[in-house]
Formats: sequence, C-alpha cells, structure tokens
Amino acid sequence: MLKIENLCKTFHKSEPDEKTIFKKLNLNVEKGEFVTIIGGNGAGKSTLMNVISGSMFPDSGKVFVDNKNITNLFEHKRAKFIGRVFQDPLKGTAPTLTIEENLSLAMLRKSKRNLAFGVTKQNCEFFREELSKLNLGLENRLKTKVGLLSGGQRQALTLLMATLVKPKILLLDEHTAALDPKSRDKILELTKQITDDAEIATLMITHNLEIAKNLGTRTIKLEQGEIVFDLEGKNRKNINLLNFE
Repeated sequence: MLKIENLCKTFHKSEPDEKTIFKKLNLNVEKGEFVTIIGGNGAGKSTLMNVISGSMFPDSGKVFVDNKNITNLFEHKRAKFIGRVFQDPLKGTAPTLTIEENLSLAMLRKSKRNLAFGVTKQNCEFFREELSKLNLGLENRLKTKVGLLSGGQRQALTLLMATLVKPKILLLDEHTAALDPKSRDKILELTKQITDDAEIATLMITHNLEIAKNLGTRTIKLEQGEIVFDLEGKNRKNINLLNFE
C-alpha cells in the first residue's frame, strides 16, 4: 500500500548547519499493517511523515501509494487518500465550527461540494452512528462547537474525521502524547479498533516504548535517518526496551 524508494532529504544545503536526514531510505507497508515508529529527536520520524503526507517534498527518491507515484503530488491532493492526526488536539479540527460541521468537512474531502451539502439530515444520522462507536456521548452533541470539547474528546473526533472517508494510509504523529493517561488509553483503543476494522495501513510515531512494542503489527526504529530495527509481531515481545533507547 505504501512504498518508499531511495528517499533522500537534506535541510539547509550548503550552509554551516546543513543536516542530512535520509540517504536512500526504503520502506514498504502493506494493507492493514500497523507500524509503530520510534527514535530519538532528529532521527527523521516527523520528516518521514511530512514526506508521505506531502507537506514536504524529498530531494530525490519516490513515494508510491497503492502502486501510484505520488512523489510530486501536493498535500491537499493527497488528503483524499491519506489521513493524519497530530500530537496537538487543537490541530485537525475547526474549533469555531460544530461537531457536525467538522465531520461534514471531513466527509467532503473527496468532493468539490460545499459545507452546506455535507450538513444534511441523512449525514447527521450517519455522524451519530459513527460517534456512538466512540462511547463518549458525542453523538448527542452534534451542535456543540469543537472548541468546547476536552483534549481527549477532540482527539477522538480528529481520529474519526481522519478515517470517516476510509484513507489508504493513516499517519499518527504522537497523537496521544499530549493526553492524560486515561484519555491516552481510550484513544489507543479507538485507534486499534478503527484501523483493524478498516484494514488501514497505519504509521504511528510514539516515544512510549511499551506502546511501540505492544501496539500494532510491526515496530521500526529510525536512527540518523536509517532503519536500524524492523521487527514484526511476536518478535517485538521479547525485546529488551533498553535496546530502543
């Protein structure tokens, strides 16, 4: 579903602070695979997400999604088939719009129609049904402005918005790091439920080593732009966490 070939990326070229992040990085992620990504600051985790999402272009190399070369495709074009959830619950939603309006915007990602088309009686029934799966009572608050929600509620809504129109790729950029433990566990539970049900190819950055080891199907570690660990399934259970520091 996702294929990265010979990815190269250098910042501040020909300047004193020049920094090369990737030198011919290669990565393949299959449909339904859930990859947790770890690594220290500057390892290239967020840069990788940015290149996949289209918010940053590589210096060279190629990015394929479902066998289609999207290397030079702009971010707003990729949003039709790539969902992304950030660490900050304030990102990914419009705080002054209601829950139903935010969900309508998410559902219209593949359409050129305006917001008014999205807020319909039929769609609102669909929104209630999907929100009820979160078990947060948001299905009864469609008219509530998103800015009034708690961090955990807002991140749950953002996760739902990112997957309301099933993406081919889901990028989770430390999406539980800013939450309290109870909210974090709830969001992780919802993340697994949604990605498993829809068989979405998922990449999740985390600094929580227990989460990295136990969630998903595969764990990779980036170090200075290179993959130094790439382990699948039960192979991750016996790893001494100190090896990941």
